Amino acid sequence: MADWRDRSEMNGDVVFFRYVSEGMERSHDEVFVWDLDKTYLDTTIDSLSGLLTTVLERALNKKNVPGTNVLLQSLSSYRKSQKGYMYFPIYFITASPPQMEERISEKFSLDNIRPFGCFYKDNLANLRPGRFWRLTKQVGYKLQALMQLRTRLGDNVRQIFWGDDSETDAIIYNLYSDICSRRLGPHEIRNTLERLNVTGEQVGTILDLQAQIPENDPVEKIYINLATDTDPDYYLKFGRRTLATYNTFQVALDLFQDHRLDLEGIYGVIQDMVYNYGYTPEELMKSLDEFIRRGVIGERAFQEVRPFFIEKGLMHHSYEPSVAPLKEKTVQEGRVFEMEGVHEPWIPDRIDYLHDYR
Repeated sequence: MADWRDRSEMNGDVVFFRYVSEGMERSHDEVFVWDLDKTYLDTTIDSLSGLLTTVLERALNKKNVPGTNVLLQSLSSYRKSQKGYMYFPIYFITASPPQMEERISEKFSLDNIRPFGCFYKDNLANLRPGRFWRLTKQVGYKLQALMQLRTRLGDNVRQIFWGDDSETDAIIYNLYSDICSRRLGPHEIRNTLERLNVTGEQVGTILDLQAQIPENDPVEKIYINLATDTDPDYYLKFGRRTLATYNTFQVALDLFQDHRLDLEGIYGVIQDMVYNYGYTPEELMKSLDEFIRRGVIGERAFQEVRPFFIEKGLMHHSYEPSVAPLKEKTVQEGRVFEMEGVHEPWIPDRIDYLHDYR
C-alpha cells in the first residue's frame, strides 16, 4: 500500500484521509462525527505508554466500547429504511498517529463500517524534547480538524457528535459550535484558545478556516461517554444539547426518542452489551431509570419502550420508574428539545470554558 503521506491531506498536525468523493461529502444534510478513542474503540492515547500500545496493537485485538459497533449498524440501517440512503455519512477523529490508519481501516472493515473520512494527529512528530506536552493536548488539534471538516460539508448540514470525558470533548464541540455561529468574537476566541493550551499557529489556522464557512450553527447534538466516571452534573453548564451518558444503551434510548433509531435498534445494542460484554438486563434498566430521573427520556418514549422491554423479558410487567417521566414540551421534526419542568437552556448564551477546565 502507498505511503500514508501519499493517501492523505496534511495541514499542520492534522492528517485527513478521505474515502469518498467531495460531491458525496457535500450531498448529505446530516453527518455523524465520532471521536475514536474511548468513544468507539476502547483505546487510551492520553499517555506515552497508551499511545505506543495503541500503535502496536493489531486490528483484531482492538476492542469496541460496548454496543458501539451495533449502534452504528443500527443507525445506518434505520436511515436506509426511512430515507433510502445507501451511504452512512460518518467521520472519525482520533489522536492516534497517521501511521495507524491502515490498522484502524482494517478494524473498520472487520466492523463493516465505511467512514467518509478519518482525521489523525501527527503525534509521533511530538516525540521530541520541547514538544512532549503536545502529545496529550487535543483542543487545538481537534478544533482544526472539525473546522477543516466544516469546509467540506454542505452549507446547511446538521452534525451529531460523540466524544468522551477524558479529552475535553464537550469543550471542543461546544467551542466549535460557538465559532461556527459567531457567538464568540475573534478576540474572545483567541483568548479562550490560548488559555486552553492552543498554540498561536493553531489559533491562526482556526480563525482562517472560520472565514471560509457559513455563519450558522451546524451542531445538533453532542453525546459524551462518561469513560472516567465524571459527574454528569458537570455538563449542565453546556446546556441540554450536550448529553452525558454512562453507556451506549443510554445513547440508543435518546436516539430512539429523537426518531433516529427504532426499537429493534435499541434491542440490538442491548443484546451486544449483554452477550458480548457481560451487562445484565437489570443494570440496563437501572440506566433507563437514571435517564428518566435526569429528565432525559420523556413520557412518550418511555410508554413506547416499556411494552417492548416487557415483551423481550427485560422488564417485569409491573415495572414503574422511580420517578414519573416528564412530558415533552418542545418537539421539532420529532426531536425533543425541552421537557416540562426542566429549565436548563438547550444552548446557553455563554459558556464558561475555563472554569473547572479538566
